Amino acid sequence: MIKIVVLWGFAALCLNTTQALKVEITQGLVRPDPIAITNFHSDDTSLSKLGENISGVVKADLERSGLFEAITRDAFIQTEESLAVGLPRFDDWRLIKSRFLVCGTIKDGGGEGVVIHFRLYDVITGQQMLALSLTGNHLNWRKIAHIVADQIFSRVTNEKGFFNTQMVYVETMGLRGKNIKKRLMRMDQDGENVETLTDGKDLVLMPRYSPDGKLIAYLRYVGKSAQVHITDAATGKTSPYGDLNKLLKGFGEMTFAPRFMPDSKTLVMSLVKGGKSAIYRFDLTTKTLTPLTPHRSIDTSPCPSPDGKHIVFTSDRDREGGEQIYVMDSDGGNVRRISFGEGKYSQPVWSPRGDLIVFTKQRGQFYIGLMQPDGTEERLIAQGYLVEAPDWAPNGRYLIFTQEERRSNKGQIRMVDLTGHHQRTVKTSRDSADCTWSPLLN
Repeated sequence: MIKIVVLWGFAALCLNTTQALKVEITQGLVRPDPIAITNFHSDDTSLSKLGENISGVVKADLERSGLFEAITRDAFIQTEESLAVGLPRFDDWRLIKSRFLVCGTIKDGGGEGVVIHFRLYDVITGQQMLALSLTGNHLNWRKIAHIVADQIFSRVTNEKGFFNTQMVYVETMGLRGKNIKKRLMRMDQDGENVETLTDGKDLVLMPRYSPDGKLIAYLRYVGKSAQVHITDAATGKTSPYGDLNKLLKGFGEMTFAPRFMPDSKTLVMSLVKGGKSAIYRFDLTTKTLTPLTPHRSIDTSPCPSPDGKHIVFTSDRDREGGEQIYVMDSDGGNVRRISFGEGKYSQPVWSPRGDLIVFTKQRGQFYIGLMQPDGTEERLIAQGYLVEAPDWAPNGRYLIFTQEERRSNKGQIRMVDLTGHHQRTVKTSRDSADCTWSPLLN
């Protein structure tokens, strides 16, 4: 457990002197702000390296957002030792053109614990923006660093952070071919702390986190049968809700494309009968299955709005329009088409903020695009040989998607902001795809 304490001696100064900088990262170029991040100082030599490692992760997290550019430490004039016992010499930090300054200390917290004190300054105004103390186990030092980065990101941008999160993805084992094997993997958002969730004996696809972060739903093939399966996120074992193959036996040929409703106790998914797929709602508590669309076409990829009132999905019901995006009320009523551009639309996912829908589009090549919930203001933010399977960061301001390399046919996970200008590859060890982002962790 990691405890966060506001240093109240500085609270009034934090709240009254420097208002959070509201950053709207939706379109156009965003110029990153220069930020100086010192090593977290300790007089205890055994903790000095840990303080350096923590500040290094904070630096990497903030740069990953595309909103910050870390100044090299060789340029620093004032030392971390001086900052540990006194106030910043702001003229020194202005001289190296730093916009923000982060400095801190690390101390022994007793047993395996450590205590981190850090401060964030606005160098231009010379005012302190934030002062916090974190206590936790030294073995969780990376998690501590992600929390520090989240706090800084939130204070500067007035948006929630996304660094203390995890990702679950599908890893292809060995060479692609007839005996292909895939397994679920989990890692921190920066590609560290990788762990295996399934053994690769069964083919797995489409992992999805529940909004409360406690469950993971995914498609599992056992023999020739493909059904939605639910795993406990904490243990990696089958959840009490178990295998829907047994619960839904006799209802249809297969279930796939699961998404959790906001209550994390209900699923929406596709169910196939007679070669046609329709959207269903399944209550995990009562085991009640409710059809939302008829089996007249291929309806798939349902995703609820964050308030649970609407569901966006893909359908080919308009034979002339082909595969398009539709929105309906959560009870299946008031169905309306919202995509009207050229090409095929698929895999729509509602933003956690409710303001945007991301989708995959095929028009000659593949694209990742965004639109308003009513289908207006469509714009494309990523393109490539095969880009697909987008998902949102919990703050609704960043996205991940899969991009397949043309020569190797291997997948990689890419991250992009809402402008489309800041893209990077998420570190994974092998052929990776179908990534889902967890909510912000405790």
